[in-house]
Amino acid sequence: MKLGYFTMPVHPPARRYVETLKEDREAFILADRLGYSEGYCGEHLTDAAENIPNSMMFIATLLGATSQMKVGTAVVNLPHSHPVVVASNAAMLDNLFEGRFILGIGAGILRSDAEALGLLDADRNDMFAEAIDHILALWAGTAPIDLNGKYWTISTVRTLWPEVGIGDIVKPYQKPHPPIAGTATDPDSKGLIALGRRGWWPISSHFLHPNCLKSQWDKVARAYGGDDANSPYRFYMSQLTAKLKKARRMIAFKPHPDMPDEDVTFDYIFDNVVIRGSVNRVVDRILELHDQVGDFGTLLYCGKDWADPQLGRKSMELMAEKVMPAVNAALARSMAAE
Repeated sequence: MKLGYFTMPVHPPARRYVETLKEDREAFILADRLGYSEGYCGEHLTDAAENIPNSMMFIATLLGATSQMKVGTAVVNLPHSHPVVVASNAAMLDNLFEGRFILGIGAGILRSDAEALGLLDADRNDMFAEAIDHILALWAGTAPIDLNGKYWTISTVRTLWPEVGIGDIVKPYQKPHPPIAGTATDPDSKGLIALGRRGWWPISSHFLHPNCLKSQWDKVARAYGGDDANSPYRFYMSQLTAKLKKARRMIAFKPHPDMPDEDVTFDYIFDNVVIRGSVNRVVDRILELHDQVGDFGTLLYCGKDWADPQLGRKSMELMAEKVMPAVNAALARSMAAE
């Protein structure tokens, strides 16, 4: 099992933006140094807490600062941009990173983003499907570009000038294109099924209850991991639950759909959904999850605001240097015994 990194990110809005951007970069650079296999960054346009508006632009700042781990978007919201812009920017990043780029894609779930862009009443899932078809065609095709769609018509037929290179877009470094990944926040996601059929990477959301995935150090870790009122994890979950409750999507936290929303308390979430605690406790919980869900390739460590920078770094270090070696040793012993 590999260890990856993901951040939405989520920071208290009162913090200075310039400082949280530096912190988010430092977390990726630390993950690369610690041997994390891949790192992903989310994006939102109108969220003061989840405050990276362009995941590809943020990832570009990691060029030269990382050397081994793959970097990816989680996700680029395709309805928010023209397919030509996404396809060309992603191809450039793939070339800059010489194949270390992963394109995570989505339809966009934040309604305020959609409203700001005039897309609140649009069928964004339909726009998403058309956008990815256009992007794949742009990467696979040759000039002149001539694509027709419901939302975007893309052509360079009238302006094609091959003698000077006008009329086509840059192509990805990886062939036929960089790995494409999509996330799912619903237990029975049709999107994940569609991703799998195309041979793309599915990423299950970090806040899904384990049941949904299948269809002191101890004292300090528990406090920093949610018990303390100032815990970044508690802030993270307060942001997440408020947004999901408003969107009527609390099912993500539940072991079964008929569980009342009011029973999804912080105590419930931190006891049943969040994996936290000492190294041994985290190892045990990951192995329990593996037994419950079955094999999966990469476990993503979710980045939070570094309310305590020393503990934030220490948590990432322990995951890479203590937890994952113990998890993989236990899995190897189990396989050998079969």
